[in-house]
Amino acid sequence: MAKTYQEINEKIARGEAVIVTAEEVIDIVKERGIKDAAEYVDVVTTATFGPMCSSGAFINFGHSDPPIRMGEIHLNDVEAYGGLAAVDTYLGATQPSGDRGIEYGGAHVIHDLIAGKEVHLVAKSQGTDCYPRKSIDTWVTLDDLNEAYLFNPRNIYQNYNAAINTSSRRLYTYMGILQPNMRNITYSTSGELSPLLNDPLLKTIGMGTKIFIGGAQGYVSWMGTQFNTACTRDEKGYPTAPGATLALIGNMKEMNPKYIRGAVYEKYGTSMFVGVGIPIPILNEEMMTFVSVENKDLYTNIIDYSVQKKSKPSLKKVSYEELRSGSVDINGKIIKTSPMSSLKMAREIAAELNHWIKKGEFYLQEPIISFPMGNSLKGLTINEGGLR
Repeated sequence: MAKTYQEINEKIARGEAVIVTAEEVIDIVKERGIKDAAEYVDVVTTATFGPMCSSGAFINFGHSDPPIRMGEIHLNDVEAYGGLAAVDTYLGATQPSGDRGIEYGGAHVIHDLIAGKEVHLVAKSQGTDCYPRKSIDTWVTLDDLNEAYLFNPRNIYQNYNAAINTSSRRLYTYMGILQPNMRNITYSTSGELSPLLNDPLLKTIGMGTKIFIGGAQGYVSWMGTQFNTACTRDEKGYPTAPGATLALIGNMKEMNPKYIRGAVYEKYGTSMFVGVGIPIPILNEEMMTFVSVENKDLYTNIIDYSVQKKSKPSLKKVSYEELRSGSVDINGKIIKTSPMSSLKMAREIAAELNHWIKKGEFYLQEPIISFPMGNSLKGLTINEGGLR
C-alpha cells in the first residue's frame, strides 16, 4: 500500500510512525519481506560523516561605524572572498591560512565559530564616499554575526572510487596517503548507511528535502556540482562509479561542532568533515527495496591514483563488504584497506535523526523540484595554441 508524505508526517505528529536506520531495516526486510516491511516502516534514516572539500560558509558581519566595504578579508589569517556586498563574504573550507599554511584553514575557522570561539577579523578597503573606513581589525564570535550559514556546493557523493598507488613513490592525496607499490587502499563512504545509495534514482531526494547537517536541520538547495546521474549503474540502479552529489545549506548558529570538523591531509591541504543525515520516506515497496541494500551488493572501482590523467585505470571492481573487511585481494596480493569516513559518526547521526523524528521535532519535506537522471559530466578543454 502506497503512502504519502502527508500521511507519514501525520503519523509522526501522533507518535505512531515507525522510524529505523538504514542498517536496522536490513534485518526487518529479511524477517518480514519487502511487502510487509514497506507497510510496517515509515521512515529510514541514512547518514554519512566524511571529508567534503566543496564546502564553505556565507557570513555577514554587520556594519561598523563608520562603515566599510570589505575588499580584502581574513579570518584567523585565512583569506575569505571579498567580491560580494560590503560586509558579506564566502569562506571556503579548503582555503589555507597565511601563517600556518595547510595546518589550519577555512574549515577550522568554521569549526571554531560553531564552537563559540573568538575569530580574528582583519579587513581592508579602498574607501568610498558611502563606505569611508579603509581598515578594520577586531574579534568576532558566531553570536556577533548577523548571518552565518553553510552553503556547500558539493557534498555526499552517491558513490566514489577507492584509491590505490601502483607507482614506486608515496602519494599525498585527498584520499589520504597512498603507499607505493600497492601497499594500501583507501575509500570514503558509509556504504549501506549512505544517503544517496539508499535512494539511487533520487525518488525522494531533491530541492527542498529536509536534512540533518552539522547537527542542525537544513535543506538540499540544488544539485551538487559534478552531478553525474549518467554514471555506470548495476541492473538494480545502484551506481558503480561517482554519481550524484548535493548542494546543502544549514544555519551555523544551530550546529554542533562535533559534526563539523576541520581536517588536514599531509602535503595535500585542508578539508572539512561534514555530518549529514537524510530521512528516506517509505512511500512504496520500491523504496523499501532500495533502502534494504547491503554492503555486499554495493560496488565501486579501485582506481590507480599514480596515473596523472583525468581518466585513471581501474584495477578491480570491489564491494563495500570487501573493502570493510580490512583487505582486498588483487591478483593474489592481499592489500590492507582503510576508510576515510567515520562509520561510527555516521551511525550516531542516523540515530540522532531517528530520535528527532520520533520526538516530533523533525518532519519530512517533499522535494520542490526533482533532479534529472541522465545528467553527465563535462570536462575542461585546454587550448594549447593560446586564446581563441
